[in-house]
Amino acid sequence: MSKQKYWVPALEKANLILEQIAKHPKELRLIDLSNKLEINKSSMYSLLNTLESLGWIHKEKSETYSLGSVLGFIGSNYLNQFNILEAFSREAKKAIEIVDEHIQLGKLIGNEVFYIGREQGSSPVRLVTDPGTRYPSYASAIGKIQLINFNYDELRGIFPNYYFEQKTEHTVKNVDQLWEQVQKAKIDGYVVEEQEGADGFYCVAAPIYDHSNKVVYGVSFTMTETSWLKKKKIAKEEITKLAHKLSEGNGYVGYS
Repeated sequence: MSKQKYWVPALEKANLILEQIAKHPKELRLIDLSNKLEINKSSMYSLLNTLESLGWIHKEKSETYSLGSVLGFIGSNYLNQFNILEAFSREAKKAIEIVDEHIQLGKLIGNEVFYIGREQGSSPVRLVTDPGTRYPSYASAIGKIQLINFNYDELRGIFPNYYFEQKTEHTVKNVDQLWEQVQKAKIDGYVVEEQEGADGFYCVAAPIYDHSNKVVYGVSFTMTETSWLKKKKIAKEEITKLAHKLSEGNGYVGYS
């Protein structure tokens, strides 16, 4: 994350703490968080005490921590701002009738995708992401498609580390390779991701725009290699149609 002129280190530390607790609920004690984040115990105690007092986290009897009710309230109100979830659920079901594979809805936050919705096809395959989880955008189709409005310098700002952690042997390796993928996606109107996020999984994603021509969400089909070889043409067509419908419902008029 790039530092800005009026950066507040205490807020950054609080954010790191919340992320760790979200990933490991009821598992981490003060000493665990202190060691993981390299924050001294005295400062960690003050941060945890403040977050607990505000209701952002909850201290269990085991001295471990979980997310608090205030975050649940904030998260719920965040999602309630958008009619997108209702529209996604309705329209995605129609696309699934044709392709019969899992569809996900996600929003780019920083350099990660926050998954906020899913409609399931008949496949018993378990996806690596669930609604409410985050995943690196460089390793997911639904993330890459939301990067198409950024120029190269902005992309470098989003990913200050030039080289990426490899999720599989197929994961894009650096920002320049990602930039090439993003430019192709901008021309095609969709992006394909082949086993970059998880071995054996293929995805195709398309962008959802708002009234100001800004990409605000992404939608994607995810399937196994066997299904992809059979369905990739229709999957590309249907995910693009779905994204168009959701964009128009979101006030976008660029398709007319």
